[in-house]
Amino acid sequence: HRRARRVTTDTLVQRSKALHLSARGYEYFNAVLINEVDEEGNNVELGGEFVLEPNEHFNNLSVNLSLSVVQVPTNMYNKDPAIVNGVYWSEALNKVFVDNFEKDPSLIWQYFGSAKGFFRQYPGVKWHPDEHGVIAFDCRNRKWYIQAATSPKDVVILVDVSGSMKGLRLTIARQTVSSILDTLGDDDFFNIIAYNQEIHYVEPCLNGTLVRADRNNKAHFREHLDKLFAKGIGLLGDALTEAFTILNDFNQTGHGSVCSQAIMLVTDGATQMYDDVFAKFNWPDRKVRIFPYLIGRESAFADNMKWMACANKGYFSQISTLADVQENVMRYLHVMSRPKVIDHEHDTVWTEAYMDSTGSIIKGPSLMTTVAMPVFSTKNETVSGILLGVVGTDIPLQELMKIIPKHLLGIHGYAFAITNNGYILTHPDLRPLVIHCLLNTLVPLP
Repeated sequence: HRRARRVTTDTLVQRSKALHLSARGYEYFNAVLINEVDEEGNNVELGGEFVLEPNEHFNNLSVNLSLSVVQVPTNMYNKDPAIVNGVYWSEALNKVFVDNFEKDPSLIWQYFGSAKGFFRQYPGVKWHPDEHGVIAFDCRNRKWYIQAATSPKDVVILVDVSGSMKGLRLTIARQTVSSILDTLGDDDFFNIIAYNQEIHYVEPCLNGTLVRADRNNKAHFREHLDKLFAKGIGLLGDALTEAFTILNDFNQTGHGSVCSQAIMLVTDGATQMYDDVFAKFNWPDRKVRIFPYLIGRESAFADNMKWMACANKGYFSQISTLADVQENVMRYLHVMSRPKVIDHEHDTVWTEAYMDSTGSIIKGPSLMTTVAMPVFSTKNETVSGILLGVVGTDIPLQELMKIIPKHLLGIHGYAFAITNNGYILTHPDLRPLVIHCLLNTLVPLP
């Protein structure tokens, strides 16, 4: 049976190569489109015949052990040149994935999350959109990607709530802030300040400090975003002063990330460059990066905001519609990854335990952790290299438990593991409590 399957998949590999070199240009196996046909019964573009067979090792899911598939977020064009180019050179990972699995049959999912947004997963498996025809998954929002791609950071988010931000602009601003929160992980610390002629902490109880960007804190701040309303004039200079003061004071305490610092500025314009504020608080060391997000289609103040970003080692983005939010927010990650790229820090990160209901060696929902590492390009044409993405693999916690030398612990001894952020990774009394199908909610029971 295995020999027959290998012959089938090898034939498929040859067929795929022929397809890639066809007159239509380079194509790849899109995870959503594989084995899909049009009204005439022909394979859809980026689909094609893709052999899938149930595999007990992957919880009887139908997979392909010879090829990976590529998932592209719904909000991105799956034939964008940047996507296609990245998919092309990352195709070499197929052999790496297969070799890894042959060397260590206990491996399950292996994957590469690209900085461009596409996600290459092995073994190949078909993805199914939700009832709205959407796949919201973006690898760059996942904890394993964020932790591996960027250094820990302290972030202050400034939101303009002056009168000019009424209506759609305020809606886009709220979504921008929410998307920024998506990119923060447990290693990061943050606060959100709304400003007009006064400074308003979104959560007044957290005045003048930063909090860890864990799931509960981010959800709490999101609830307060809906309470923002626009009125008055915007005094950006006062807001910047407050942000710099918080970051400096918090850093002096030795708390927080004690690493990178950034100010995210969400506004529809800046009437001046505020170089006096930067000269006082940030120059010449420029320890705090500035990331301005210009809300709206008008570009009258774009030059001022671009200057702020360039003068403070940041990045400028303009967001005109709600559809532009996620992709524009993601761009700051490229900048924040530069210290790791320059120092060639291939740090391995381990995520907290989470529930996974598919693809596990254990039947049914099981506890998992993800191990991930950044991937850099150091070609000659780049001065210091660039972040290409993050590679990772899932590990069932039961596999970790197997390597514990229980015979050395004694009859009353047991082993447990805690992450650097204080989350219990493995413990004899850690059991998942599933509520309303929220498979990522973990409650350790006594």
